[in-house]
Amino acid sequence: MKLDALLAQPHALPPAPKVAGRLIETLDDPSADLNSLAQLIETDPVLTAKIIRQANSAFFGLLRPVAHPREAIAMLGLVKVRAMALAALLQDGFHHTSGIDLEMFWRYSLTTANLARYVAAPLGVDDNAVYTAGLIHAIGELVMHVGMPEAMVAVNARISPFHLRRSKAEVAQFGYHYANVGAALARQWRFPKRMVAGLENHLDPFEHDTIEPIAAVIHLAAWRARVEFSDMELSERIGSYPDAVGVALGVDPDAISGDNIPALQLAREGFLG
Repeated sequence: MKLDALLAQPHALPPAPKVAGRLIETLDDPSADLNSLAQLIETDPVLTAKIIRQANSAFFGLLRPVAHPREAIAMLGLVKVRAMALAALLQDGFHHTSGIDLEMFWRYSLTTANLARYVAAPLGVDDNAVYTAGLIHAIGELVMHVGMPEAMVAVNARISPFHLRRSKAEVAQFGYHYANVGAALARQWRFPKRMVAGLENHLDPFEHDTIEPIAAVIHLAAWRARVEFSDMELSERIGSYPDAVGVALGVDPDAISGDNIPALQLAREGFLG
C-alpha cells in the first residue's frame, strides 16, 4: 500500500482527543505547571486512572503510592507524566491492533524515552521534547499494522518490529518506513514542529546536512533499546554502534553501550500496565 493511501484511511490515523490536543499545546508552553496539567488530566477519568496505576507501578518505585495526578506529577515530574498521558491516549487509539505484541511495543517505546532523556541530560538538549518524542517515535508501526495488517504480519514473519534493520525492510517492501508514518500522525495531532522533525528524521539525523539534536538523540536511544530487545551479544552491539551520530553529539560510546544503565531498567522489569 502506498503511503498516501495508508494515511487516507480514517481508522489508521485516529483524530486527537480533546485532552490530547490540550496536552500537546502545553509542550511549548513554559507557563504550564503542576496544577494546570493535573486539572487537565482529571477531565478524563479513564486517563486519570491509567496515570495513577502507571505511577504506582514497580518500575517507578515510589516510596508511597499516589492517589491523584497532582501527586504523580509532584513525585515523577511534569515531563514524565505529560508524556505518559499522551502515550496512554495514543494507546487507546490502537488498542485493538493485531499482529504486534503491544505490551512489548510500549516497553520498547518507554525504554527509548528513558534512554533519550539519559543521553540528552549532559548535552543540554530539551529533555521534555526528547522524552516525549522517544515515547512515540515508533507509533507509525501501529498505524501500519492497523492500515495494512496482512502485509505487516508478513513483514513481521521476516524481521522483528524491534530489529535494527526493521526500517530498511519496510522501505524495501513499501517504499517508506514507520518514521514517515509516525511523523504524519504527529502532524495531524499538531505536535510542535521541532518534535515532528525529530520523529521524521530520527532514522537519519544527517538527512538535512546539519544534524538535528532531537533526531540524533532519539536515533541513539532507539539503537540502544533495539539492541536490548534483540538480545545482541556485546561484539554485535559494538559493531552496530552508530559512530557518526555518537561523535556528532559528543557521547561516550561506553556510556550508552553498557549494561548498567538505569534507563534500561524498564526493559527488564516489564511494562507499566
